[in-house]
Amino acid sequence: MESIPYLALASAVAALLLAYYFFTTVKAAPAGNDRMVFLMTEIQKGAKAFLKQEYTWVSVFVVAMIILLAIVITPLASISYVIGAILSATAGYVGMTVATMANARTTEAAKDGPAKALPVAYRGGAVMGFAVAGLALLGLMFVYLLFVIWLEADDAFEIVTAYGLGASSIALFSRVGGGIYTKAADVGADLVGKVEAGIPEDDPRNPATIADNVGDNVGDVAGMGADLFESYAGSIIAPVALTAFAVGLQPEQATSAEFIGLLMFPMAVAFIGMIASILGSFLVKGGDSTDSKALSHALHRGTNVAMALTIGGTIAVAYWLFDSASGNPIGIALSVVGGLVVGWALGKTAEFYTSDHFGPVKKIAAQSETGPATTVLSGISAGMVSVAASVILVLVGIGIAYWGGELTLDDGIYGIAVAAIGMLATTGAVVSVDAYGPIADNAGGIAEMAELDPSVREVTDALDSLGNTTAAIAKGFAVGSAALTALALFKSFEYAVEQAGETLNLNVGEVDVFIGLFLGAGLPFLFAALTIDAVGRAATAMIEEVRRQFREIPGLRDGQPGVVPDSARCVAISTEASLKEMIIPGSLAVVVPLVVGFIDIDALGGLLAGALVTGFALAIFMANAGGAWDNAKKYIEAGNHGGKGSDPHKAAVVGDTVGDPFKDTSGPAMNILLKVMTIVSLVFASAFV
Repeated sequence: MESIPYLALASAVAALLLAYYFFTTVKAAPAGNDRMVFLMTEIQKGAKAFLKQEYTWVSVFVVAMIILLAIVITPLASISYVIGAILSATAGYVGMTVATMANARTTEAAKDGPAKALPVAYRGGAVMGFAVAGLALLGLMFVYLLFVIWLEADDAFEIVTAYGLGASSIALFSRVGGGIYTKAADVGADLVGKVEAGIPEDDPRNPATIADNVGDNVGDVAGMGADLFESYAGSIIAPVALTAFAVGLQPEQATSAEFIGLLMFPMAVAFIGMIASILGSFLVKGGDSTDSKALSHALHRGTNVAMALTIGGTIAVAYWLFDSASGNPIGIALSVVGGLVVGWALGKTAEFYTSDHFGPVKKIAAQSETGPATTVLSGISAGMVSVAASVILVLVGIGIAYWGGELTLDDGIYGIAVAAIGMLATTGAVVSVDAYGPIADNAGGIAEMAELDPSVREVTDALDSLGNTTAAIAKGFAVGSAALTALALFKSFEYAVEQAGETLNLNVGEVDVFIGLFLGAGLPFLFAALTIDAVGRAATAMIEEVRRQFREIPGLRDGQPGVVPDSARCVAISTEASLKEMIIPGSLAVVVPLVVGFIDIDALGGLLAGALVTGFALAIFMANAGGAWDNAKKYIEAGNHGGKGSDPHKAAVVGDTVGDPFKDTSGPAMNILLKVMTIVSLVFASAFV
């Protein structure tokens, strides 16, 4: 059993080696003609410049947290925090760099059809997937071994938890900053380009097109990667922290027969999931058809195989680690498998509400015939209905996980904690498929801007349409795991308060708990409002700039030869606006629980409970409504309800514009908000008391 952290560490190294292998295969692929290489380079330069500035700004916050942790907790917690923050930022940077290399190469491969293009896009995404999973697991296992096993440091488990806080800090700012950037550019490009100027998406005449393509990478690749890095690390930390804080576990007890199984099980599941994801990644191969179902089957083949292998391995490990337990070992395995299946079901629910193969999106497209208002209303309705289905699935998962934990260990909360790692055990495979989407989107943009044959754009559009659905599926996994992880961390917070000498009161009849509950319920709405408003302000600046260029640069709108837009100015606008706008919403998640916790710890308990419930529902609503609007627009662009340029198409573009900050800024950042607040409360619990 004591070898499990080392095995997990080795699997993380294997994932990083696989990421390097995929990097070499992508780099070796041809990037196309000079125009395609130029566009790829411009996108890459813009993305790197943004990340460099973003990390510079975030470093100020990180330094402040380092000082606070060193003073209030222990200097070793600061070290753990820094490791989590640096590795999270590194994963985002590596994945984004490769994604901006893979876009033109996917476009070039699309000249020969989807059989060549799909593997290039997937391998570009797989670099991100396995860099995220590999670095997250590598860092966490190193921190655990260093502070718990090798040094046996005081407050060792509190120090390990600070690793998750470091990852969460980067994830929150990356998601918010990247989301504001990408949606400001996207909204500006769509509203002025498609609606006002009547030119196609990604038209080289549009000054915001390069910024839009940069945004796909900094938001949907780097931001998403930091998000899943944090989610994956948090899902492993949650059951370890729960075990440690429940009994006030000391490092020297970590290898005792009583606790070693509880501590090792989540690491063993992570090890199995990583190996399964590595094996599954080699099964993704494209076919000759551009049919979305055929492409979806090819893309998801690796993920499905990884999940099946993880289920079998988890059952075996459960019998190995808990064979001597008082209950039946199959129970704890069912907790993990239940989490994995519910995560898959949440993704499929998201697919149902966001794919143009099903009724909700087709209904939104039909409603666009009566104008933007009905388009927006039907999208809101679809998003809200999807919340009900998702809540039921999460409750089923919680019920199965709790029952499984009781069956094996008489500890249902531990079962819920390991269900979250079940959802994210195959993070390498899930992120690979998710990161594929922005690459395919960029590939279509490059095909349009390089004025390639329309058949190339037909292939990239088919890949891109599938990418929208894969993104919605990944968000389902992330939000579902956030609910379970936050619940486990909340229980760990309760135990940590008890270990510090107080009892957390969660009686809503007490006025301080009631106040905290309402504060928590309102906080996700405030967070969403701030991020949406930030997108609106940044998009306004972008729209005015695009209009100015169309107005002041002679021949630009008409596409006269030799006349090119000032794309660099649009990139600069998105960069400046997003960095400035991310500070206040990003800081809320850390500042609010710290302030409330030092005033009244019972109010903090109520705040966490209120935020968890409303934040989960709001995240699902926004992600699915936004995805539905996006694919309704693409459904019309495929020739339905009048096709491109028609009045229904213009109405659908408005709906898509409303949905952009929903699905790519506020919604995805919501699950990070929930976990950051909970993990901050857990790390500082002893200081609050």
